[in-house]
Amino acid sequence: MKVLSVFGTRPEAIKMCPLVLSLERTRGIRSEVCLTGQHRELLHSVTELFGVRADYDLSLMRPDQSLSDIFCAVLSGVGEVLARSVPDLVLVHGDTSTSCAAALAAFYRHIPVGHVEAGLRSHDRYSPFPEEMNRRLTGVLASYHFAPTADSKANLLAEGITQNVFVTGNTVIDALSATVRPDHVFSCDALRSGELFSHRCVLLTAHRRENIPYALAAVCRAVRRLTETFGDIRVICPLHPNPAVRRVVLPLLRDCPGVILTEPLDMPDMHNLMARCTLVLTDSGGLQEEAPALGVPVLVLRSETERPEGLRAGCVRLAGTEEEGIFRSASLLLSNETERLRMARAVSPYGDGHASERIVRAILHSFPSAEAAS
Repeated sequence: MKVLSVFGTRPEAIKMCPLVLSLERTRGIRSEVCLTGQHRELLHSVTELFGVRADYDLSLMRPDQSLSDIFCAVLSGVGEVLARSVPDLVLVHGDTSTSCAAALAAFYRHIPVGHVEAGLRSHDRYSPFPEEMNRRLTGVLASYHFAPTADSKANLLAEGITQNVFVTGNTVIDALSATVRPDHVFSCDALRSGELFSHRCVLLTAHRRENIPYALAAVCRAVRRLTETFGDIRVICPLHPNPAVRRVVLPLLRDCPGVILTEPLDMPDMHNLMARCTLVLTDSGGLQEEAPALGVPVLVLRSETERPEGLRAGCVRLAGTEEEGIFRSASLLLSNETERLRMARAVSPYGDGHASERIVRAILHSFPSAEAAS
């Protein structure tokens, strides 16, 4: 059988490349890859690291594209790829415009879709935006649902999606085993200073559309206060390429002595930086899964999360989007090592690093002809 994996952003690539490699190693499956280029400048460093070659590279990103522009370009571009490739199964990941549009393109051609990281829900259609609606729509279009946790499966069942739902763990944990090394040499100049890691390091990432500009500005003000209160910390902030993010962050943090602003980090640098941090502040979804697996507490810069497993496990807490709440939550963990270690030592609920293998086994089981060939 032929399986076409479609992805276009760096977070998707981090989580899909281990799965692509597992597909390539499996007899009975012919694996192909289509990159849409939704995050072109961030995407290829990940595929190169894993040695994943694209059979189709659409390079769809253009300056100042709207969400509608991206969706329509992916729908049309992937549709043309499907006409040429004619796969037996299309795999998409998570909640991006690439995933939703590619799933719709496959549906139009009666090609079944497998949804990797299925079932995450915040239950607020506008937060995160547009991700919450993207993943709901993808779930309706998909025929196979690879849920990372039991919670994700329960969300699907509650929506009436009961067939071909598999709990697999999260493929991002698979990726960490390939990137985190104690002897890692950072490619980012700002991270190569031996002096940096003599301080307590805090990783900050913030880019959610719904947080721009007001909540993002509150995050930055809280971070300034943290560096003024805790002189021994260094906050490393890789800047998202989105100009709207930079217009908020740069005026507030550019001249802050305790903050180190960098360009986006490649995946090995990001994972190895995270592993060396005391604390992570983020509105990202992936970091809520990655950091706990590395024993690093996470404060989520949102008022809700579609990853409640981390909250229950105790490795993740919601800090909200108000300056005072963020400052108080981070101050507690920076001033109380017992409290921080309680979070750091909590067991990650996101899997054991074998999610890709489980997904491949589920595909083989669902397509008897492939299983026979293997």
